[in-house]
Amino acid sequence: MTAPTLSAYPKPIEDLVPAARDLAAQLGTVPSRNRIKKELHVGGPKADAILAELTRTPLPAPPVDNGPAPEPAEQTTDLADPGPVVNPPPVADDAPPVVDPQPTPAADPGTNITSSPSRPAVVWPVVLLALPAFVAVWSGWVGLGGLTGFGVVHPLPGIWDSLSLDTAITLPIGVETYGAYALYVWLSGRVPPRARRFAKWSAIASLLVGALGQVAYHLLVAAGVTVAPWWITTLVSCLPVAVLGMGAALAHLVRSHD
Repeated sequence: MTAPTLSAYPKPIEDLVPAARDLAAQLGTVPSRNRIKKELHVGGPKADAILAELTRTPLPAPPVDNGPAPEPAEQTTDLADPGPVVNPPPVADDAPPVVDPQPTPAADPGTNITSSPSRPAVVWPVVLLALPAFVAVWSGWVGLGGLTGFGVVHPLPGIWDSLSLDTAITLPIGVETYGAYALYVWLSGRVPPRARRFAKWSAIASLLVGALGQVAYHLLVAAGVTVAPWWITTLVSCLPVAVLGMGAALAHLVRSHD
């Protein structure tokens, strides 16, 4: 067996590196120094240089045989009929340009903004303010009722003779209570329009009558009058009947579906 003859013109390292890479790809790893010397017929120094080049440059991945590629699945979904094509209407020359709406920025998921529930207004100051007004209004109407013929009566004679009632209290209870209730119905906004209009004007009228009654009482007392004039007595005596009629009408309108 004769040794292989070496070429008189040895190949440079740059020409031997591709062959060494092919050898490494076949082996799946970097070949040893002796394997490079044997396969490429080079000496020790060139084998060391080739080995250094292989370790510095990443090796190509060996080919992987995964078998035949699967055939693409047959498309079974039928395309929907797009229908007839409708041409857009012509745009006039003086028509304003169409501006695309700007997208609404999405809320930052990191921030949790919750609106605090609104607290209703307290009502106890109104009660505190209403107490002195109630005393003044009550005393004024009762005093005016005494000047206009309202007084103590026995509503159940022969049944309960000791039971007595001062009819003067019917004035503040009727007029002022109806005025407050009609004002509430007007401002609530939860009634039909006809009922709201009636409540509005009747509340204003009731409050004006209450104010005039207080003025009349204080003027009569300041003048030393013990008996009211006939026209004041006439008007005051009609108030319970008027309050009854307005209350019945308001109750009917509140329950209507107009």
